[in-house]
Amino acid sequence: MLSRKKFAIWFVSLAAALTLTACGGNDGDTGEDSASKEENTTNNESSGHSGDHSGMDHSGSGEVPEGIKEAENPKYEVGSKAFITEGHMEGMEGAEATIAGAYNTIVYTVSYTPTTGGKKVENHKWVVHEEIADAGEEPFKEGDEVTLNASHMKGMEGATAEIDSVQETTVYMVDFTTADGQEVKNHMWVTENELSPAE
Repeated sequence: MLSRKKFAIWFVSLAAALTLTACGGNDGDTGEDSASKEENTTNNESSGHSGDHSGMDHSGSGEVPEGIKEAENPKYEVGSKAFITEGHMEGMEGAEATIAGAYNTIVYTVSYTPTTGGKKVENHKWVVHEEIADAGEEPFKEGDEVTLNASHMKGMEGATAEIDSVQETTVYMVDFTTADGQEVKNHMWVTENELSPAE
């Protein structure tokens, strides 16, 4: 009888420990989500949009979309330095960037639901004209529904998106180090008005 009681106490203790461990794991996940949400809130406030960039692949291969044209006389030449005045991720705003590429194109902010499921991403900055399926010579208009070929974030490629804004400008691919020391290479994209000259 005593051994059954000991076994029962042991079993309940084990179950409680496993439950607490599982909850602890969930709390960890929630903490990460909260941190991401807090980071995104910070980013959204600083960049003036509500895009969730927690799944964004900030570094890139350096391969640009087919058909995009290199800028002939960009304000910031390849190899030069500039400060990033708007951040799409935490630690980006104010960072000194090295210009890795400069291109003349149409850029869009877009809203879409990721193909992987989850919350709709609102006003994502930026997708260039050449990263949209079946893009012709003419720019898309606000409200147009398009299919994305960009893969800046998980679930972005192949997603149906709505064009929120349209802007013709020079966009830059940049290398920089975030405030917390994370090195980012070939980040796509930063627009010309999101940069300021390095002194």
